[in-house]
This record gives sequence, structure tokens and C-alpha cells, in this order.
Amino acid sequence: MDENAIHQWLIECFGPVQGELAWSQFSQLPESIRSQMAAQGADQLPKPAEVQALIQAFTAGGLNTPADMQAQADQGPINVALAKNIALGRTRADQSDTTVTAEDSDRVARVMSEANLWLDTVCAFDPAPGQTQALTRAGWIEGSIDAWVKFASPVAQAVSDALTSVISQRFQGFDQGEISGMFAGPVPIPLPDNLKDPTTLMKLLGNTSFAMQLGQAAGELAKEVRGGFDQGIPLLKNPAGALIPQNIKTYAKSLELDLDEVTRYMALKEAAHARLYAAVPWLMPRFEALIGKYARGVSIDLDAVEDQLRDAEQINPESIAGAINLSNVGIEDTPEQKEALHSLGDLLALVDGWVDCVVWNAGMAHLPHLEQLREMTRRERAVGGPAEQTFESLLGLHLHPKRLREAADLWERITADEGVQGRDDHWSHPDLLPSLSVKEDADQVGTSTSADGQSEQKADTPATSVDWDAELDKLLNAEEKDSSANPITPADSDASNDQGHPDHETPGSQKSAGKDSKNFDDGHPDQDDSDRDDSDNDHA
Repeated sequence: MDENAIHQWLIECFGPVQGELAWSQFSQLPESIRSQMAAQGADQLPKPAEVQALIQAFTAGGLNTPADMQAQADQGPINVALAKNIALGRTRADQSDTTVTAEDSDRVARVMSEANLWLDTVCAFDPAPGQTQALTRAGWIEGSIDAWVKFASPVAQAVSDALTSVISQRFQGFDQGEISGMFAGPVPIPLPDNLKDPTTLMKLLGNTSFAMQLGQAAGELAKEVRGGFDQGIPLLKNPAGALIPQNIKTYAKSLELDLDEVTRYMALKEAAHARLYAAVPWLMPRFEALIGKYARGVSIDLDAVEDQLRDAEQINPESIAGAINLSNVGIEDTPEQKEALHSLGDLLALVDGWVDCVVWNAGMAHLPHLEQLREMTRRERAVGGPAEQTFESLLGLHLHPKRLREAADLWERITADEGVQGRDDHWSHPDLLPSLSVKEDADQVGTSTSADGQSEQKADTPATSVDWDAELDKLLNAEEKDSSANPITPADSDASNDQGHPDHETPGSQKSAGKDSKNFDDGHPDQDDSDRDDSDNDHA
């Protein structure tokens, strides 16, 4: 890439005036540095549109002056304004709808009215106050980003503290010096005196990098969500929730189903969630307590942070992204954190299972493809999309109820035994919530977790149903691991066939089934734990 191409790139990024100024700064660099930068390919530089979007986001995020930067470094672990503007920039880049049409607004109002009428016959809770909104993707970002920041802040603070600790403790002597400047591509950026301290600069870079990743994930998630309660918890301030017509249209088209039917199904889900959270005042505070309990226990591996920083080619927000990703630098969860995650998963499963049960009973007479839509929702909630997984890597949380099917079956049985009023009375107090059947773990046999996150001793009870999505995912992961580590030989295959299993399981499957028998129910309630253990030993 010659210098003329760099000159043109600067003009396209910063405009004719600022571009010429940047070129003048570039021309004053030593010849060796200019040659090194010119040797890079054009594909290694960001696209001008990306640079312009980032400049706009940084401007809106309050990073205009040295005083603004210092204030952001001291303000908190996440630059909220920057995260929001990066997310909004992604929706603009995707040419998302900027407004909700009158037709879409009317459709949302109509189907929500129908949904509440249908729910009146199968639910003891009153409709949530207010009107369900019809939002654009940008509107969902505006309404939900504060909730994501609230959940992410404890983790971001722990990561920020780890970055400054690594600089001050591990890179001896580095924290005693100063940083004279930075580069944005080939453009040198001189730093003001109050930001030349390495620890202050790393705090600002960590703040900015976390905000950039959070904003990018929120921008991607905005293309996937179809309602305000899609994550199982209320992220919007409107208690009646919201629907995103553009995403519902895309979803209906991908399923090749009628738009009105899909919108009615989404309306039923949204209205059921809204009724539950409006009628159960302790529910959301309980979620916040469990999330906070987990986040406060997050610990960072300083050695891993140091490795990530040493691998960074440059010191800038993009290069240190790996050092703030909890999946790279987080220490293994403590027993208290595991208990909090277990309680969070069970409570999410009970919420989503209740909604699944209510939506099924309300919509089965009105929605021809209800079973198909219900199954798609169950699979999506069990696995999650790419954007949700990005959020999980930042927050360290898994907001996917692995036992949704089991919880839905439980609520169906309670409805049959106790009626609609009796079923919904279980939500009057957390101690009245039904317990999901015990999933025996190596370190937790004969216990279940109640809604308040405390372990309760229970008699050994076999599971009454199987979460096939979770078990299939577990078996497939085990097979892939086994096949890569221990390739199957013909002798191994013959030995496996001699086991007498009609399913002809591979050794990887048998290994997974033996190892994870604590989570897999064979459907025979008269087979106790010792029988299963003996069976596993025979197979081994």
C-alpha cells in the first residue's frame, strides 16, 4: 500500500480538511515508521464508513476533550453513552427501519387486544398496566441498554481493576513511565499530560473496550429479539412490554408462516410475561439478587490478563478486547456462584415454563401452527443466538433455561390437578413455587434449589422428563471431543456393537452417557441410582 493510497484513505475517513491535517501528521513521522505502515495491505485498515461511525460514537460518548476522557475514566467501568451509540450505529448500518409504520402499529394493538382476551380465560393474573409498544430496533436498544449495563457493571468493574493491577504489579517499571501517544491506523494521536499515566490510560481503554463490545453485541441482538421479554426477564421500563415488527416479519418469512399468526403468538408470549411480572412484585428483585450474587463473586486471573495484554499487537480498545472477555480471563466459578447460576436457571425455567403452559392453553384454539412455533421457541431459549452468546461471554451469565420442557410439563400437571387459580397462586410467595425434579450432580446429590437460591435436602427422585435439547447438545459435544482425542478403530466399533444396545451408540456416546448419567433420565421411575451406577459400570 503506497503513501498515495494512505493519503486517499485519510481523506475518505476524515473529510478533506481533517484528512489533509491527518496526512500532514503522518508525513512528519520518521521514514522507517511510514515505510512499515505502508507495507501493510489495504485490507488491514478499517473501512472509512467504520471509522466515521466510530468517530460519531466517540463524540456522542463524551470522548471529545482530554477532560471528557479523564471524566469517563473516573466515572465507571462502562461508558454507557458510547455503548448505546455504537449499538445504534450498527442498526443504521444494517438499514433498519427508522420508524414503525401505522399498519404495523395497528397490527400490534389489534393482536395484543386479542391476546389479552384469550389469556383472560386461562390465567388468573390481570393484564399489565399500560400499552404494549411497537418498537424499531433502535427503540429496543434505547429502552434496554441501561438494563444490560446494570447487569454487566459488576463484571466490568472486576475486569477494570484487574487491568490496572496487571499494569501496576506485573509490568514492573511500565507503570513508572508514561505513554506519549497512540495510533489510530497510521494517524498518530498525541495524549494530554493527564492521560499519560499508564494505569489511567488502561482504565480508560478498559472502559471504552467493554462499552464497544457491549454496544456491538446489543446492536446484533437488536436484529434477533422480537419482544421485550425475549430473554425471560423485563429489560424495558414499560411493564406491558413491546413487540419489534421488523424482526417478527423476518421471523415469519424464515418459517414461511402467516405474519398475523406469528405476530399473535409473539403477542401471547409478551402479554403472558407482562402479566406474570406485573402480578408478582418479588420476581424481578429475586432475579436481580441472583445475578448480583453471581457477579459479585467474579474473580479475574491476572496471569490470563497479562497473557492477553502481551499478545495484543497494539494498546488500543480493539487490541485489549480479549483481556476484558470473561471467557478468557475469568477464574472458575465458586460454589456460591454455581449455586446462584443453578437457582437462576431454575427460576428462569419456571417463568418460561409457566408462559409456555399459559400460551399453549390460550392459543391452541386460535393458532394452527402453535406446536411448531412453540417448539422453535423452546429450542431458541435452550441454545440462544450468536448475539446472546456474546453477551454471555461479557457477563459470564447464561440466561437460557435448560429445563424449560420439564418446567412446562410441571405447570401443565399442576393446572390439571389444581386448576388455573391454584396454579397461579403458587406465585404468591417464593416458598410456594414448585421445585423441579432433582438433577443429581457429583457434588450435590439429593438436593434441589429453591427460588431463594438456598439448597434443600430432598429424597432421591428420578426426573419425570428429559430436556432433550440440553442432552443432545451434551452428547454431541462429548462425541466431538472423543472423536478428536481418540479416533474410533474398527475394533472399537465392534466392541461397541457387542454391547447389545439397539441404538448402536458410539464409544463417545457411551462415555457421555456414563459420565453424565446424573443429568439423563431413562424414563423408568423404578430404577434407582444404584441400578444406574451398576449399569454404567457394566458398560464401562
